[in-house]
Amino acid sequence: MTVVTRPVAYRHGSAALEGVLITDEAIPAPAPTVLVCHGAEGMSDALIEFGKRIVPWGYQAFAMDLFGKGVSASTPEEFDARMRPFLEDRAMLADRLAAVVSIVAGLTEVDPARLAAVGFCFGGLCVLDLARTGAAVTGVAAFHGVLTPPPNRSVRPIGCKVAVYHGWEDPFAKPDDVVALAAELTEAGADWRIEAFGHAKHAFMAPSANSPELGIQYDARTARRAWSALEGFLAECLAEESAGHR
Repeated sequence: MTVVTRPVAYRHGSAALEGVLITDEAIPAPAPTVLVCHGAEGMSDALIEFGKRIVPWGYQAFAMDLFGKGVSASTPEEFDARMRPFLEDRAMLADRLAAVVSIVAGLTEVDPARLAAVGFCFGGLCVLDLARTGAAVTGVAAFHGVLTPPPNRSVRPIGCKVAVYHGWEDPFAKPDDVVALAAELTEAGADWRIEAFGHAKHAFMAPSANSPELGIQYDARTARRAWSALEGFLAECLAEESAGHR
C-alpha cells in the first residue's frame, strides 16, 4: 500500500481553507471517500493520521479544514474562540460544511455517490449537522461529539445512516443529551445507532488527551472498540449497492 496525500485549497466566503485528500495509489478512481472533520484544535497532523487509518479499508479520506489555512488552537481559550462563531451561527456552519461536501464531491478522484463523514468533538457536531441538513452523504459517524441540535429548528427527515460513539462520562454530552438525540433521530426517521462506552470520558480517541479532572481523557480500549465499530459502519454506508439509496 502506498498512501499519498494532496492538499486541496478551497474558499467559503472570505475564508481561505485547505484540506488534504488521502488515498492509496492502488485505489481506482473515482473512489468512495470519507470526510474527516476536526475538533476544536482545527486541521492537524493528527487528523491526517486518522484519515490514513481509513485508507486500508479501501476508501479515500479527506481531512477537512473549517477554520482556515494554518489556523489552529491549543488552549481552552483558543478552542472556544475558534468554535464559538460556528456554535452561535449554526446556519453559517451548515453553509461551510455544504461547501466542503460540494468541493470534495467535485474532485476527479471522488465518487460523489459514495461519500461519508466522521468527526471528533466539535467535528462530531459538524457531521451530525450534515445529517440534519440533508447533505449528500450516505452516512455520518460522531466520536465524543457535541450532540445538541441547532436552536429553533423543525426536525426534517434524515436520509443517511447515523452512528454515534459516546463516552458515558463525557461532561459535554450528558445522558439527557444522548436520550434527546435518540428521540430526535427517531422522529427524523433516521437509520441510527448510538454506542455508549462505560467509564469513557470526552476525547477518548485522542492519545494526547490527559485532563481527567475536566472529564477529558484518552482511553485506548474504548478507542479500539469504537474504531472497530466504525469499520463495519462505513462498509454499510459505502458499499456500491448503497450508492443512490440514502
